[in-house]
Amino acid sequence: MASLRIIGRLTRLAKDDRFERQNTEKGRIATMRIESGAELQRRVLCNQAVAAVWGAWSALRLPECWLVAGCLTQTVWNARFGLPPAHGISDLDLVYFDPTDLTETGERAHADRIRALLPAIDIRINVKNEARVHLWYEGKFGKPICPYRSVPEAIDTFPTTATAIGLRPAGTGSEIYAPFGLEDLFDAVVRPNKRQVTRDVYEAKVARWRAFWPGLSVVGWDET
Repeated sequence: MASLRIIGRLTRLAKDDRFERQNTEKGRIATMRIESGAELQRRVLCNQAVAAVWGAWSALRLPECWLVAGCLTQTVWNARFGLPPAHGISDLDLVYFDPTDLTETGERAHADRIRALLPAIDIRINVKNEARVHLWYEGKFGKPICPYRSVPEAIDTFPTTATAIGLRPAGTGSEIYAPFGLEDLFDAVVRPNKRQVTRDVYEAKVARWRAFWPGLSVVGWDET
């Protein structure tokens, strides 16, 4: 059986398939969480764009690379609501961490190379170096942020709990980073993560998503 490593609020599954239980967590709950992680991978790989990136992972050659956010979340929503895997998905986000090259030119070169590597993908592929986000964030969103120290630290600030997720191949298995767990994702709940997002940005996302996935359960900004 391939190994599945889940980090964040979840536990880890070792290669011998035994749980590294922490904080005396009950085995039944740990099993449920590992099954959720395996189900996440199964569902998102039904999306041809995600599967294409997954199959070409070794050729991406991006340091600390993760597939993150909307493309993953929205593919899961599509499975939940019985929609085609690519319904409503406009782009795919690849993030990496390279503090040795904070230039926009370097980031763009990686993006151009990866788009050329995967010409069959018919949605936009976004490639972002999380080590340089602080250089442009204030100009785009109106407030400064501190430099991220890793991709997981960046994911911690993603605007909703359901989109704060990263997935990547790891050896013969995969690795998931889910700082808020997978419950809101699988339950199709949109809940703000107020660590960085503003109300206006959150509510604009909600309005756009509701047009494609009217069955979403939305938690209002003032409800958290």
